This record gives sequence, C-alpha cells and structure tokens, in this order.
Amino acid sequence: MTYSSLHIDKLKEGFIPGQKITVHDIVEFYKQFNERIKRSTIDWRIYKLTQKGILHRLSRGVYTLSEGEIKKYTPEIDKSLKKLFGKINQQFPFVNTCVWSTKWLNEFMLHQPVRFYTILEVDRDVMDSVFYALNDQGKDIFLDPSTEILDQYVAKAKEPVIITHLTTEAPIQEINQVSTITLEKMLVDICCDPDLYGTFQGEELQRIYRTAFDKYHINEPRMLRYATRRTKKAEIQKLICKSKQRQ
Repeated sequence: MTYSSLHIDKLKEGFIPGQKITVHDIVEFYKQFNERIKRSTIDWRIYKLTQKGILHRLSRGVYTLSEGEIKKYTPEIDKSLKKLFGKINQQFPFVNTCVWSTKWLNEFMLHQPVRFYTILEVDRDVMDSVFYALNDQGKDIFLDPSTEILDQYVAKAKEPVIITHLTTEAPIQEINQVSTITLEKMLVDICCDPDLYGTFQGEELQRIYRTAFDKYHINEPRMLRYATRRTKKAEIQKLICKSKQRQ
C-alpha cells in the first residue's frame, strides 16, 4: 500500500478534527476513488491511518480525525539499558522482559527529578533468579522493594535497578533489539504503583498525561485493556478525560 492510496489530504478536507467518523463514513469516502474497493482493503487503510495518528479510535467502529500526524513514542535506548537487557536475555533467553528508565518521564514533566532508576520487569517466577544473577555484580539491585526500602535505600542509591514482575499481556515494544515499555504501559504503571513512582503523582501525574496525549499517538483501547488487567480502568479513564479537556 502506498502513502498516496490513503488519500490523507482528501480525508482531512472531507472531515474535521473532533468529528465522529464511522466505518460506514470511511467506506463511502474511499468508494469515491474506487467503487469496487474491498472491505478488507478499507480495514487495512483504517489500521494504517490509526498507526500514523491520522485517525484516533473512540469506540468500536467510531473514529475521529486528529489535527495532523502525531508521533509514535520511541524512547532512546542507551548503552546501559542495552547491556542490562542483553545480560538477562543471555542468561534467561525464554523469559519475558521489559527494561526502561524513569528519566524518560522528564520530557512530560515541569519539575525535573535529579535521580532516576532503571526498571527491570520479568516474569514473576524468575524474579529471584534474576535478582541473584545481577546482585553478583555489586550493583544497587532491589527486588520488588517496599515503601520503606524505597525511601531509605533506593532514593539514595546512585544508579539503582529495581526488579519487579511483568504483567501478562502488557503492551511492550522492541527498539534496537531491546524489549521496552510503550507509552500506554508507562502511563498506566505510574498510576497503578504510586509508591514506586511517588515522584510522578498528584498534579505532576495529570501534567504527564496531558503532555503525553498532546505530543504522541496513544492507543487508548490498548491502554484501557492493560489498565483493566491492572484493575485501574476507572482511574485511568478519568485521567484520560481530564487530559483531553485541557488540550
């Protein structure tokens, strides 16, 4: 499929941002270019338009047009994260892993934290094994730390690595051969774990959501599915609504 076959310019001329667009509307739009177009072709075009941030899915079969193409969130993987992931992947090749740094949240914040930590999420049944494998290197490794440990030790550590469990079916992505977090997962996690992500709560949390929704394409259905798995769907929905009201 070519970029021109999506007819993005014409799509923007035919609909306005914020207008609810049904699948039927999209079918009729593409029929003006090809009356015999297949429904499977239109479904694929809808998928590509949502991937590009041109269309945003509001509900099943209902979309809206954005102001323009919104970037996909793709954080930069530095050498330390790549090295950490490589070590875990080598020693535990069949373990689901997700690694990221809290410094990535800085771009969404007004008050910039001066300390960061690396989050290493793995399958629950191998958390202990991963902890001992990394602890032998003499680094500041913390296994699912309590609030007390976070306050007394993690906050004072130079480059702490926190090991926690990876929720099944969590939305992750691969960047430069490293399994890492998606923006949808990040936004849900910082809300679900206020003790671990204490720096990012209150007004700062709302600011993070507003900035994230303004700067990047966010797959809301995927985000809400994950929030449901973490039993925080209602809270996440409220944050999403507030972030959109302030845009």
